Amino acid sequence: MKDLTFGTILAVFEEIFGTGLFWAMVGVAVLVTVAYIYVLVRDRSISWRKFLLAQVSMPVGAIAAVWFVLVMTNSELRNLGGPVDVIVFLAIGVAGAIGTAVLVYTVQSLLLRRTS
Repeated sequence: MKDLTFGTILAVFEEIFGTGLFWAMVGVAVLVTVAYIYVLVRDRSISWRKFLLAQVSMPVGAIAAVWFVLVMTNSELRNLGGPVDVIVFLAIGVAGAIGTAVLVYTVQSLLLRRTS
């Protein structure tokens, strides 16, 4: 693989997760992002109580993201080959943590009454 293009990355992700699951995950990510922006615009401020609960949920999201990728790739942690693999898994964990925090904050804001 000489060139790393956007199309190549899409093809790799579709191969790992399957076309249907990959595009479903993209759709859910877009939906949650739009809902999060809606909540921020609607409330015009951040609820620090909801933000705290969202932060507490971040480790769960990080672990779930790493576990999900390990299951989808039929891998184990002992299969990590070097520093690049560790960096990729750290990035997956960070993405899972941030995604979970955004999801938890958004769900709280949509389902619960506004609190400061």
